[in-house]
Amino acid sequence: MSDIVFPKIAILEVTYDCNHQCKFCSCPWENSENEHLFFEKKDELSIDNWKKALHILESIGVERVGISGGEPILKPGLEELLRYIRNHTGLNKGRKITLISNGAAMSEEFITLLKETDVHLSLSLPGLSTFAYHTGSEINTPNNVLRWLKRAKEEGLSTTANITVTKKNIHELYETIANALIAGADSILLNRFLFGGRGVGYADELSLSKGQIREMIDVAESVLKKADRAGSIGTEIPLCLIPEDKREGTHLRVGSLCAAAKSNGFFVIDPSGYVRACNHSPKRLGYIFDDDIIKEKDYWQTFAQEAYETPERCVGCENVNRCDCGCREAANICYGLLSAPDPCMMVELS
Repeated sequence: MSDIVFPKIAILEVTYDCNHQCKFCSCPWENSENEHLFFEKKDELSIDNWKKALHILESIGVERVGISGGEPILKPGLEELLRYIRNHTGLNKGRKITLISNGAAMSEEFITLLKETDVHLSLSLPGLSTFAYHTGSEINTPNNVLRWLKRAKEEGLSTTANITVTKKNIHELYETIANALIAGADSILLNRFLFGGRGVGYADELSLSKGQIREMIDVAESVLKKADRAGSIGTEIPLCLIPEDKREGTHLRVGSLCAAAKSNGFFVIDPSGYVRACNHSPKRLGYIFDDDIIKEKDYWQTFAQEAYETPERCVGCENVNRCDCGCREAANICYGLLSAPDPCMMVELS
């Protein structure tokens, strides 16, 4: 493993299970549209095996873990795992554990646990009037998410509202962000719709055009500036789509470089213990309990060393050395090549 430098952050996808059916979901195991990208749901790691995995992660230099899924609250034994991270590992010392949830299974008891284990709660809010359309949920509502943001704030938890932006909800983005902040969210995390997972089947309905991506950035900055709160966009955006006055020194942090597998970035362990460069990627690169954790070294190093080939349409661009030309995995899922253009560059306003 001497040729691999692992990121300091690992995201643990503790379960495949979810109580939403989000049209925008990019989890690779939800992609039923592309047979060549079939992602097998192998047996999930038990909580005892997740505990063992935590110590392996420490041994390779990981300092922080975050928890996601699926819907992590549905994982039996999650309470035990959170306490184990806090009390029996050196992970997240002096830092909060981020938990990403849709809030549908949230409870007062769980809020108490999150406070006990010093968790930063990130709740999904993909629109207001469009919430049911996006999530397919009959048990959750935007008011429920806003209620838990408020309760978490009352209990002293730090929170983020995680908002996936699509062609269907961009018209209410200002109101969605504003309501989340009013409810008590400390920050906003925007994720543009990305080609992948279940979203492959809804790409025509949900994909943002280049103009809508610029609109997303402008609207978010406007709300955050008015509220004097911070926000960020979770996935890299081609630099040419980021307005010049929004590239630095703003309330909204927007990046054009991928963080997957970078030493200062993150990587993912899926529910069955397999290592992936990022949560969006369908490619398993190794297994956490093997002696050689990364077997697909060339693929890993492509991300770790930013060794992607430049998409043809971006060759010659003056910004190519400070831009990854969008999401390389979204390009690979859509067109079969890491060197293909980000699908957002091919979407016209309709």
